[in-house]
Amino acid sequence: MAETFHVDVVSAEESIFSGTATFVALPGELGELGIYPRHTPLISRIRPGSVRIHTSKGEEFIFVAGGILEVQPDRVTVLSDTAIRGKDLDDKKVQAAKKEAEENLRNAKSEIDMARATSELAVLAAEIAALRKYRQKR
Repeated sequence: MAETFHVDVVSAEESIFSGTATFVALPGELGELGIYPRHTPLISRIRPGSVRIHTSKGEEFIFVAGGILEVQPDRVTVLSDTAIRGKDLDDKKVQAAKKEAEENLRNAKSEIDMARATSELAVLAAEIAALRKYRQKR
């Protein structure tokens, strides 16, 4: 039997995943991170993208809009303001939000408005990429 560790993925609203895994991959601040049991302790920011959790039942797929990662030898915790299960990603909703963010960028009246719209577009681009990746796996 493969060695496992506990994984929690938590959004501001709810616990998205809590269970055991043999491997976790996610977008770290400086690139893709792969975590196996007994990993060296680590705290890192994570970028918007896909969290892939390998369990005994298959792969769990979760989109996060950035956040914080804590790794201990027997536990991984992902904290994100926004986390969405792969099966709950909605293409129409994401495309509508993208159009709205593009409109906000065109109508930006200050640098703060422009930065906010640009940041929103980056998160939505990551969500669209995650949705495509999730569909390819299915």
